[in-house]
Amino acid sequence: MIYYPDAFLDNLLMEDIQYGDLTSRALNISDQLGTMTFTRREAGCVSGITLGCRLLEKLGLEVKAHRQDGDFADKGDCLITAEGRADALHQGWKVVQNVLEWSCGVSDYMAKMLEIYHRYQPKGQIACTRKNIPNTKLLATQAVLAGGGVIHRQGCSETILLFANHRRFLSEPDNWAQHVKQLRQAAPEKCIVVEADDIEQAREALKAQPDILQLDKFSVEDIAQLQHEAPQIAPQCHLSLAGGINLNTIEKYAQTGIRLMVTSAPYYAPPTDIKVRLYPKD
Repeated sequence: MIYYPDAFLDNLLMEDIQYGDLTSRALNISDQLGTMTFTRREAGCVSGITLGCRLLEKLGLEVKAHRQDGDFADKGDCLITAEGRADALHQGWKVVQNVLEWSCGVSDYMAKMLEIYHRYQPKGQIACTRKNIPNTKLLATQAVLAGGGVIHRQGCSETILLFANHRRFLSEPDNWAQHVKQLRQAAPEKCIVVEADDIEQAREALKAQPDILQLDKFSVEDIAQLQHEAPQIAPQCHLSLAGGINLNTIEKYAQTGIRLMVTSAPYYAPPTDIKVRLYPKD
């Protein structure tokens, strides 16, 4: 479960509603009772349901979720219904629609990537990076998990990942063995992940015996070559792929046999179309 602080909910609401719905107030319909429905126009994996419901509840509405985060919804399926005052319904309308459309877009993209990936690697995992759209980390994390993905790392303090940008600050940038040794000593409880930018770097990195070697933007041919060499050089090291992995390329990379893909592509998926309808209550 992803926890959403009240301050986060309030910030989302205040981006839009501020001093209330002026149109409802001007039309003198604020205190009328009504119903609002959120419906998915196309089939796919859904997310943002829990957050959407909490936002509507913050406005004093009675809310019912018809689908849960991670469910598959058919075209025309109702996701959420809310009942209450017309002004509250109008204030919750666009905020929750935005949350659902963006979140469902991310989760559905992730689910589609995994569906292709698992045809070739049933136990393979796709991990999303921390390169999310600014101020969307909570939404992004929830949407990725709902789509069946995992999180690569939430922040730079969470895991060890040695980049070339780190090595350039060291007196011996290419002394992989020393780097890995130092990292193991300084962070004995952490998995040591190192990234290589080309096949020669990858070979040198493997000699240092890291836990995971991340191959950034490698060709399929170089990946195949390293798969042949890695078990002989570092039998305990796992390979992962990063860079350029998206819905258009996942099948190609899935066929390599690598069981961990690292990507940020789902964050930039097109939003899902969510239909919202408000009606006076009978």
